[in-house]
Amino acid sequence: MEPINEVVSVITPLDRKNVDTDQIISKEFLKRIERTGFGKYLFYHWRHNADGTEVADFILNDERFKGSKILVAQENFGCGSSREHAPWSILDYGFNVVIAPSFADIFYNNCMKNGLLPIKLKPAEVEELLATGQKQSYSVEVNLVEQTVTGQDGKTYSFDIDPYYKEMLLNGWDEISLTFQYEEQIANYERRQKLA
Repeated sequence: MEPINEVVSVITPLDRKNVDTDQIISKEFLKRIERTGFGKYLFYHWRHNADGTEVADFILNDERFKGSKILVAQENFGCGSSREHAPWSILDYGFNVVIAPSFADIFYNNCMKNGLLPIKLKPAEVEELLATGQKQSYSVEVNLVEQTVTGQDGKTYSFDIDPYYKEMLLNGWDEISLTFQYEEQIANYERRQKLA
């Protein structure tokens, strides 16, 4: 995983509640065995018409948000099935951060384990970000060390994060990498077991 600390980007305001994992990455695209290549299928049925053409008024098809690294959405983001492909597709598309008032628990944990930073802000703060982001191209800086989201106008929001996940994201560690931090102790333990 790539370490994450500061992310500066125009936000993509996805003003929808209860975005479930089947909307994030539909079931017909889950056949791949790699973690890559899912970005082109992110919100596929919202982004595309039945004939494969782009839906003109869907937010991800708006040129103003191309290259955005920060997705802002409404409450209960990532509900539905527990598919890990959901954060894979969001990351592969190019987002590093998702901001919402609340997330489904399994989705939230899957984000942390895959290097995608889910940020919970108060509903009124998210509404403010969405409203501003819909009116104009609005850039924010996410600072994981400081646990802040700061808008281009200086407006700052604070967020909480579990110290365990914070350390993992700052260092780019997944749970296997975290285990390797104790490689020497594990090797010493195994040597002692052979002598016993």
